[in-house]
This record gives sequence, structure tokens and C-alpha cells, in this order.
Amino acid sequence: MTPSRVAIVVAFITLLLLPAAPARAQDGPALTVPPAELAAALNCPKPLAGATRAPVLLIPGTNLEPKANFDWNYMPALDKAGIPWCSVTLPGFALGDLQIAAEYVVASIRRMRADAGRRISIVGFSQGGMIGRWALRFWPDTRTMVEDLVGLAPSNHGTQSAEGVCATQCPPAYWQQRAVSNFIKALNTGPETFAGIDYTVAFTRYDEIVTPNQDEATGSSALRTGDGRRSNTLIQSVCPTNTNEHLNIGSFDNVGWSLALDALTHDGPANVSRLDPGAVCTQPFMPGVNPATFPANYARYTATLGQGAAQAQYVPAEPPLRCYAAGTCAGTTGAGGTTTAGGTRPSSGTTSGTRASASCASRRRFTIRLDRRMRRATVTVAGKRVRVRRTSRRGRLTAVVDLRKRKASVVTVRIAGRTKTGRRLTATRRYRTCARR
Repeated sequence: MTPSRVAIVVAFITLLLLPAAPARAQDGPALTVPPAELAAALNCPKPLAGATRAPVLLIPGTNLEPKANFDWNYMPALDKAGIPWCSVTLPGFALGDLQIAAEYVVASIRRMRADAGRRISIVGFSQGGMIGRWALRFWPDTRTMVEDLVGLAPSNHGTQSAEGVCATQCPPAYWQQRAVSNFIKALNTGPETFAGIDYTVAFTRYDEIVTPNQDEATGSSALRTGDGRRSNTLIQSVCPTNTNEHLNIGSFDNVGWSLALDALTHDGPANVSRLDPGAVCTQPFMPGVNPATFPANYARYTATLGQGAAQAQYVPAEPPLRCYAAGTCAGTTGAGGTTTAGGTRPSSGTTSGTRASASCASRRRFTIRLDRRMRRATVTVAGKRVRVRRTSRRGRLTAVVDLRKRKASVVTVRIAGRTKTGRRLTATRRYRTCARR
């Protein structure tokens, strides 16, 4: 190798080894999830470079992951329509702290925008239709990267039905999607939409999960303020006899798909006047759904909901707001403004309106329940194997997670087991050790 080529190689390696540039104030708070984990969560089946239309980021709902939610409906339908897409897997079946999940969305938006060289669109179901708004609110740089945000029964204003469910313990995402949660209050303090982004919402009056959802004026899903162009469509206003409920609108409902496609293929949000009710309302399934395999796919879809719930971490209260959302980071104006944390890492010990203690220590020791299908399993906490027990002869496997005296701020718990038939099941959970003194 010639000296000149050696110099080039050395310079290239030096650039690779340089630390990443710190987050700029206008970009929003620094991401706390390791970059490798954020990158691994984004799946793009085809390269985005040279895309001639905005690629779509698919975000699944609570208790779900992308394949069970979308690989039998929206993924093949987008392929048929010639629209490139990617999907993001939110940690723990989207049941963990939504503030952490939002970082995966932020990273996905930035990565897709860079790869495609153009703005992207978002299509999300339930939590997936809402969480993009958290990203847009608190990471202002993403607002120039997104042209359409389509929500299928999104939990934009939380849900009243979670109040009774979370009377004692719930997964963090359940607490945060209550209509009265600090998370929902922070999300909707100030404008709900931003100029330059088109917002399309499809919702159903038969929604039993996101409630109330009877009309645009009072429904949880509808967006009503801000400078973004927006449309809120009750699917029964298009097809009066449509009885699809929450899970259906997020999987096979043809009205929801028709509104999404209209938004993705036109300037502005979806416009009902462009739909043909005669064609839309007579189809029981959206394109992409194979009637022959529908029963098996829908069963897999609903089974995933149970699998997520069985593996979730249950906590006694809503996770505290990060300082960038509570307005307690240096240089922030809180949930109602657009000034951001200037790259300051959020404190996990912050509560709304309260400044966290500079030091913290974990007092957490609790029992986790493993997937009920597991007959044997191995559990490691921060790489160290812990004892697995069965609650009774035919009961579920459990393990004790002891986070006391742990120095790391986040501890990883890995679970690997097998079912009665020998099928291997794995799961990864992450717990924050920091608690206010």
C-alpha cells in the first residue's frame, strides 16, 4: 500500500473512532438508549435510498410487535401500493415506559430520513398512532422529517377504560395511557399538531379500549388544536353499518386502510370526499389480508396481546416524567413550550414539577412471572443467573429480581425457556434502578 493510501485509511479510521457529536439544543434531549439497540429495532426490508415517495414507518400498538400487528395486512398492502416501509419494534411489546419507547421512534425517523433522502410518513395503531406525537413534540428536529402522521384508533388523549384496570398494578404503558396521566397531560399541553405535518386520524365508535371515542368533538383519538393540517374521521361516517372495534381497525378494517392510503398518496391529510363508499364499505378486509389465512393470522395477533401481558413488568404507579417533559431540565420550558433540554440527559428520578435528587439508589426487589407456556427457563440479571421457581405444581415459573446496590442505571434481565413441546421462547426486560432518596 502506498503512503498516500495509508494516510487515507488512517484518516478514515480516525473519523470512525471520534466520539459522536453532542445533541444540539434544537434537536431535543439526548437519547439514553444505546445506539446499537435503537438501530436493531428498525427493520427495513428494502433499501430506502432513491425512494420516489415517502417511506412509511409502521408502529405497532400496546402489547404488540410489528409482525403480529402488520405482516398480514399493512405490510403486503403497502408493497402492493408501491410504498416503501420500515417497522420499529418497541421494547417489551410496547408495554414499558413510553418515554423510552419514544426514543426508538425518534431514532427510526432520523435513520429513515437520512437513508431515503426525503421526508417520511408514519402509520401507527393505538399507542403507535400516538407516540409519534411525543417524538415530534420533544425532538423538534423530527418535525422537518415527517410529512404525514396517520393514527388508527390512536390514544391521543388517553383512555378512561384504563382507570379501573390500573387500580393497583399495571405495566408502565397502561399507567401512561390513562386519560388523567401526567404523560398524556404533557403530550397535550400546548398545540397538538405542528405546521408542515399532515395528521390523519381514523377512529370507531365501537372502540372498547380507547374511550370515549364517539365523535370528533369529545373523542380521545381526535386531534383538535395546532397549526398542522388534520382530519378526524369516524369510520361509521363513511360506512354506517361498519361495526369494527379497536383491534379490527388496527388490523383489517378497510375504511382505516382507505383513509391511510388516501393520506399517503395525496397532499394534505385524508379527505373523505375522495373515497368511494360503494367500494370501500363492501369489502370486509383491507388489501393485503388473505381471507384463507385470516383466522390463523388474527389468532396470532390476539395471542401476541396475551404474550405481551404475561411478560410485562407490573408497577404500582406511573413512571415519573423525564425532566424535558416536566420542565425541570436546565434550559427547558416544560411540556407547553418547544424549548428543549439542550442535550441534557433526562433524570429518571424526576416527577412532574419536582427537581430530582442528584443521587439515587435502588430499593427495588420484586418477583417477575414468566410466560405461562414455559416449562423450564433460565433467567439472568445483569449477566448473573438467578433461581427460577414454580409457584405451584402447575403454576407459572417465577424469578426474583434484586436491583438493590446495583450501580448501573439500567439493569438487563434476560429470559430463555422452552415450552412443553420444546419451542424456545426468549425475552429481554430492562429495569431502571434509580429511585429518589
